[in-house]
Amino acid sequence: MTKRLLNPHWWRAVLFGLALLSTGLGTSRLLADDPKADPSGGATGTAADASGSAGSYTYAPFVITEPTKLSPEDAKDKDKQKAYDDAKKAFDDYTAKAKTEPLAVQLADAVGHNRISINFVWTLITGFLVMFMQAGFAMVETGLCRAKNSSHTMTMNMLIYPLGMLGFYVCGFAFMFGGVGAAGAGTLSSAALLTKEWGIDLGGHTWGLLGHTGFFLGGNTYDVSVFCLFLFQMVFMDTTATIPTGAAAERWKFSAFCLYGCCIGTIMYPVFGNWVWGGGWLSQLGNVGLGHGHVDFAGSSVVHMQGGVIALIFAWLIGPRIGKYNKDGTINPMPAHNIPMAIAGTFILAFGWFGFNPGSTLAGTDLRIATVATNTMLASATGCLAAMLWMWWVRTKKPDPSMCCNGMLAGLVAITAPCAFVDSTGACIIGLVAGILVVEGVFFFDKLKIDDPVGAISVHGLNGAWGCLSIGLLADGTYGQGFNGVHWFKMTDGSYMMMDPAAAPKGAVEQGVLGLFHGGGMSQFWAELIGVTTCFITLGILSFIVYKVIDVIIGNRVSAEVELEGLDLPEMGVQGYCGIVLDKGSETPRSK
Repeated sequence: MTKRLLNPHWWRAVLFGLALLSTGLGTSRLLADDPKADPSGGATGTAADASGSAGSYTYAPFVITEPTKLSPEDAKDKDKQKAYDDAKKAFDDYTAKAKTEPLAVQLADAVGHNRISINFVWTLITGFLVMFMQAGFAMVETGLCRAKNSSHTMTMNMLIYPLGMLGFYVCGFAFMFGGVGAAGAGTLSSAALLTKEWGIDLGGHTWGLLGHTGFFLGGNTYDVSVFCLFLFQMVFMDTTATIPTGAAAERWKFSAFCLYGCCIGTIMYPVFGNWVWGGGWLSQLGNVGLGHGHVDFAGSSVVHMQGGVIALIFAWLIGPRIGKYNKDGTINPMPAHNIPMAIAGTFILAFGWFGFNPGSTLAGTDLRIATVATNTMLASATGCLAAMLWMWWVRTKKPDPSMCCNGMLAGLVAITAPCAFVDSTGACIIGLVAGILVVEGVFFFDKLKIDDPVGAISVHGLNGAWGCLSIGLLADGTYGQGFNGVHWFKMTDGSYMMMDPAAAPKGAVEQGVLGLFHGGGMSQFWAELIGVTTCFITLGILSFIVYKVIDVIIGNRVSAEVELEGLDLPEMGVQGYCGIVLDKGSETPRSK
C-alpha cells in the first residue's frame, strides 16, 4: 500500500477517476432534481427588477409588497408604527395605480428583464477578460524564470485553470456562495436560490461560516443567474490559484502541483471567500458597529492576498532554488530569461483588470464602473512609476524593467479592493505606496531567504493587504450605501449612526463606505484589519496542511539533479525552446 501511495502514476489515475466521478454525479443530480429556478432565462428579470440603479443597495423597487403586520407589542413603538404606516400607504398607492395603469405594470416586466439582461452581458464579458488574464500570468511568470524551466512554468499556469475550475464546480462554489441568497445581490436576479449557510448563533445574530447550496451546479441552482455568477467567480478563483505557481517555480514537482490544484478550488479558496463575499462573518462585522464590515470590492484580500499567503507558505517550505543564496547571506541573481515576454504579459494583465475591477459591480447598469475603471488605470500608472523610481534612485541606481512590471501589478492589486470607494487622488496614493511596498517586499523576503522568483508574495500578498487597509483610510463615502446590508447615516449634527433607513430622521444622509481621512473614524479600518489578519492566519494554516500532506504522499520538490538540469525535460518531457542553445544566464550559480 505504501508503494502505491508513493507512485505518482497511481495518483494520476485516482485524479482522473475523481474527475469522471464528479462529472457523473453532477449529471445525475441535474437529471434527478426538478429545477425550481429558471434554467432557460425566460423568467429572469421582472417588474421587481425594474427600478433603481444596479449599484444602489437601497433603491426603491417598482413593485411594492405588503408589509407584515406589527405584533401588539411592536405596535406600541411609535417609530415602528410610523414605519409600518408609511410602508402600508406605499403598498396601497401602488395597488391602486396598478389597477388603473395595467400597461405600466406589463411594461415594467420588460424593463426589469432588459436591466438584468444588460447586467448578464456585462458580467459575462468581464469574466471573459479575467479568464484571458491567465495568459498574462503565464507570460509574466515564465518570462521572469529561466529558460530551462519555461515549459514547466507555462504548463502549470495552463493546467491550474481546469484543475481549479472542476474543484470549484464540484463543491467550492457551494461552500463559498451557497448562502448568499440572490445571485449578484440582486443585480443578476431577485430570486434567492443560494439559501443554505452553516453558521454560529452568537449575541443574537447568526455569523455565517460556510455555504452548502450549489454542489455541481445542480438542483435548484440550475439557473441562468447562478451560472452567470459561477463563471465570473470561477475565473477569480483561478487568479488566486495561479499566484503560487510563480513563487514555487523552478523546483516544484508537477504531480505535487496537480494535487495542490485540486485543493485550491475545493476548500482552500472558498472558506475565506465565503466569509467576505458569501455573506459570512467578516462581511457581517458592520452589525457590531465596524463600518460596513470587511469590505473588498473586487478581491485584494479574497483573491490576491489569499494567493500571496499560499505563495509565502509554499516558497518558505519548499526552500530556495539551488545556488540562490550563499552561506554569508549574499544573493546570487538568477536573471529572467525573457523580459519582453514578461512586459507583454503585464500589459495583458493590466487589460484584463478592466474586467476584474469594473466587472465586480456585476452590473452594466451601475454607472460607477467609470470611476472604478479610471481608478484602476491611475493606480497601475503610479505603481509602475513608483517602483521604477525607487529602484533607480534608492535601490540599484537602474530602472529595473522587471520591477516596473511588478510595480504596475502591485498598483493593480492594491486598488482592487478600494477601486469603487475612493476618488482619483486616493487611487494615485494607493498605487504610489504599492510601488514602493513591492520593491521593499522583494528585498525583505530575500533577506529572509524566502526565494520567490517572480515577486508574487510582494505583489499579491503585501499589496493585497495594503489595498484592503486603504479602504479604512481613503474611502470617501460616495458609494456603497447599504453595502453588506449596513446603513450608516450622517446626522444633522455631523455624527454618524447606524439605523434602518425607514427610521432615519429628516435631514439625515446615508453614507457609503467611509474611511478615516474623510471623517469616518477608525471603525472601517478595524474591520479591514480584522479581515486581513484573518486571511493571513486562515490561509497560512490551510496552506501548511495542504503542503505537508502532499509532501507525505509524493513529495513537493524535484531532485537536485532535475533542478540543475531544468524541469522541462525531466518533468514535462518537452523543452520550452527546442533547438536553441541556452546561454549562461540559464545556468544555476554556484553557491559560495
